Amino acid sequence: MILLPDEAITEAELAATKAPAGSRRRSLQHGFGRALRIFGPGIVTGAADDDPSGLATYSQAGAQFGYALLWTMFLTYPLMTAVQEACMRIGAVTGKGLAAVIRERYPKKILYPVVALVVVANTLNIGSDIGAMAASTQLLVPGLPFALLAVVFSIVMLLLEVFVPYKTYVRILKWLAITLLAYPITAFLVNVPWGDVLRATIIPQIKWSPEYLYILVAILGTTISPYLFFWQTSEVVEDEIAAHRLAQRGGVPRLTAPYLRRLRIDTAFGMLFSNVTAWFVIVVGAVVLGSSGVTNIDSAADAARALEPLVHNFPNAGYIAKVIFAVGVIGIGLMSVPVLAGSSSYALSETFNWHEGLFRKFKQAREFYLIIIFGTLAGLVFNFIGLDPIKALIFTAVFNGIAAVPLIYLIARIASRQDVMGEYRSKWLSKLGLWASFAVMGAAAAALMWSIVPR
Repeated sequence: MILLPDEAITEAELAATKAPAGSRRRSLQHGFGRALRIFGPGIVTGAADDDPSGLATYSQAGAQFGYALLWTMFLTYPLMTAVQEACMRIGAVTGKGLAAVIRERYPKKILYPVVALVVVANTLNIGSDIGAMAASTQLLVPGLPFALLAVVFSIVMLLLEVFVPYKTYVRILKWLAITLLAYPITAFLVNVPWGDVLRATIIPQIKWSPEYLYILVAILGTTISPYLFFWQTSEVVEDEIAAHRLAQRGGVPRLTAPYLRRLRIDTAFGMLFSNVTAWFVIVVGAVVLGSSGVTNIDSAADAARALEPLVHNFPNAGYIAKVIFAVGVIGIGLMSVPVLAGSSSYALSETFNWHEGLFRKFKQAREFYLIIIFGTLAGLVFNFIGLDPIKALIFTAVFNGIAAVPLIYLIARIASRQDVMGEYRSKWLSKLGLWASFAVMGAAAAALMWSIVPR
């Protein structure tokens, strides 16, 4: 939550520099707490981006193509940051979610297909993430039925999002991001040829094959995902309400330059966290899985093997690696599924002008919470049609990569409109990042379609 005052240095803070040691320690602790609080919607969005679908996609990229796709992380960071910064700015300036802004400025023939794309993509993503959480749990307790685990996880996440207060929920989401650190730690415990890795990160290696393009679009789609656009925009509005910059009934937000600067810092760090973690997942997948002959990840057990070097000196290293992997998938799943369901709910509620927001209680926004419930349950049903959980995760990422293209076009247009953004409309750097994102995502999706069309 961003609850910092606009003043850069107060008189009390200046006095603290002359205070006794005990007072200075308390001042430092207070300053550290203030620094932590600057991380809000951006860090939650960034961590949720490395959801089970992302972990599966990045692991498969490393296992199948080695270091050949590391350059994508060097590319996606500025592109993803540009898109999410624009979404943040739209929410901060208008005090409305992305779908609400589209509804006010564009006809229904544009609004409805865009929202439908997001809802379908989110539902697929919810289903595949729930399936991955259930499959990962089976690594630890093989005797538990997959269906039972999927149902239990769905119920737990619904209870958290519907009944846990927003401030508490955001605090929980931030801490769950720690589970992603297992991959960077593993990378420094295995024999990584860092020269080759850095070279592959900077110099693109592009292969014209359906398999390569499929994973390329999956990486772009799981990194620059449609649900993040709607979630980030609406969460900034939630944050403005929590910080008393915007009334619950709406209106014009009270904006200041320091507040927007902090939001930009939050967004930049959140996207950096997401992309650096993904980079390490690809590296670990290449070194641990690809080098040992695992080029296709067919199960959660295959993916878990990537973390075995983290605990290779321990007895039962294989099982411990499964525990770490399962905890990571479950932790990030608990974070990402509510984000996905919430993103759909924001989009639909804003489309039909219903009361929305996690700051509201269930009785104050019934439709909003019912959409969250329905979206989660619809995703749950997705697991009972016989699809492989790991393959479903990667397919979902590809679908997101295609669905993101028209959405980025709309975001670029909205963020540059004088009548919507006023003095905060996109400048040249933001425009460059947004249109580059649109071009790269569109070109990758078109190349994939071209490569798989029979001729």
